Amino acid sequence: MMKKSISISILSGALLLAACNNIRREPGHVYMPDMAYSRAYETYDARDSTKFTEDSMHPGDKIFYDNMPVAGTIARGEDLPFPLAKDKPGDTLNYFASRQIQNPVPPLDAKDMKEAERLYLINCGICHGVALDGNGPLYKGGEGPFPAAPKNLATLDMPEGQMFYSITYGKNLMGSYESQLTRQQRWEIIHYIKSKQKVTTTSTASATTAKP
Repeated sequence: MMKKSISISILSGALLLAACNNIRREPGHVYMPDMAYSRAYETYDARDSTKFTEDSMHPGDKIFYDNMPVAGTIARGEDLPFPLAKDKPGDTLNYFASRQIQNPVPPLDAKDMKEAERLYLINCGICHGVALDGNGPLYKGGEGPFPAAPKNLATLDMPEGQMFYSITYGKNLMGSYESQLTRQQRWEIIHYIKSKQKVTTTSTASATTAKP
């Protein structure tokens, strides 16, 4: 009886070990496979045929990371839509059309003007200077690393809409500030620049009148 029990134990152990070596690692059928295996998409990236992932459930099915927002849509928390898109290379139609667009942000009070000044100094002053004279640290009278003098904003005769277009999409050597500043902030900075231009114009007119 003892020998029989030992034999049964050994046989059971052998069968158990054999079964362990044949453990099924893959499920047979998956209920609702699209939920079990997510086909996630990366958004806000330009189409690139070299950037894709293989779908494990459908080999060869390439998922491109090219989902961009629908044209004309506004991000949550954004406001004040700008109706003109960036001109294509060699075209200036929208750049000149932007002259007709008025600043939708009402005149700033003292607190908001101070904030607009802060935003200007952080984002614009390094090139255009504290005094808006185009002599910021990057130019520094020709001694700085920037080879060409930035625009003198104090005397720049440019409509507000065209200034917004330039800040948003960039112009010449100036890059776009669309990702650094919200639409509200861009319009507020334009308010600040225009207020400084009025001071410059008034000072010049007073100096001219004071001459004998």
